[in-house]
Amino acid sequence: MNWTRGHTIGRGSSATVSAATSPHSGNVFAVKSTELSQSQFLQREQKILSTLISPHVVEYIGYDITKEKDRLVYNLHMEYVPGGTLSDAIRRHGGGGGGRLDEAVIGNYTHEILKGLEYIHSIGVAHCDVKSQNILIGESGAKLADFGCAKWLNPREDKAAPIGGTPMFMAPEVARGEEQGLSGDIWALGCTVIEMATGGGSPWTRVADPVSVLYRIGFSGEIPEFPDFLSSQAKDFLGKCLKRDPKERWTAKQLLNHTFLGESNSHTKQFVEFNSDSPTSILDHGVWNTVEESETLDLDSPAKRIGLLLCSGVANWRWDENWITIRSNNNEH
Repeated sequence: MNWTRGHTIGRGSSATVSAATSPHSGNVFAVKSTELSQSQFLQREQKILSTLISPHVVEYIGYDITKEKDRLVYNLHMEYVPGGTLSDAIRRHGGGGGGRLDEAVIGNYTHEILKGLEYIHSIGVAHCDVKSQNILIGESGAKLADFGCAKWLNPREDKAAPIGGTPMFMAPEVARGEEQGLSGDIWALGCTVIEMATGGGSPWTRVADPVSVLYRIGFSGEIPEFPDFLSSQAKDFLGKCLKRDPKERWTAKQLLNHTFLGESNSHTKQFVEFNSDSPTSILDHGVWNTVEESETLDLDSPAKRIGLLLCSGVANWRWDENWITIRSNNNEH
């Protein structure tokens, strides 16, 4: 397929997301690109995304390899979702300064995310990095995006798949480096509900540094605090997600029948104003500013892998976009 690369709409450590247009149809789509020699993770993402067909998952369009400035570039083509991310929606709420979403809105977004999780889990795929920055908001609702950490599970076990994700959203067993499966997505969903309820706040409070928070998640026996203002149904829902024992967490299918999502299950749509900052052309790319690409990490020590999270030479451990997705290859121990 012939296409023309537009302006950059997101940039990470090893990949760039651009707007692209087809010269024949004029259609706009997103292209995630990296040098072919460094495209291991992007090729893994393509293999998984190409098997997924759901209105609750960002649509796969295709891939190709191009030659640009004397280098070979691997390109993953995906649906362009103009509404931005759920993280953007949270920030827009309350005049841009952030503000907790109404519980009915949280319930509807959660319902949409769960529909996507139910679908991918039913075919044996774990997303492994559920958080508001990886949820895109379209006209029909929320869509799972960024499958860079995703993996196939049994019976199609992906033995080469690394353990990875975003530290603040990692389940205890993931933080310990033991396993990462479907139940890890459910834990991360619970953290995302807290993120929505607190206006983008951290699911873990009183965080001193990233090494200690990984230890706290993995070994302290604690769970994230539930916001006091949530209803008893919402707190019960969180309780079903945030069980430290992964075997005790509810599945996506079970959670879809929870009373917290009652209004969503009756198809009462109530979302934050859709696409208040939506682009009018491929040149208007502000909604893509939170797109991030992950780093490959060594799991030899928490301090070593946390050190590689730095976006610059100076550490800044505030709870915001400084917490980026990480990856690590088990074969590198």
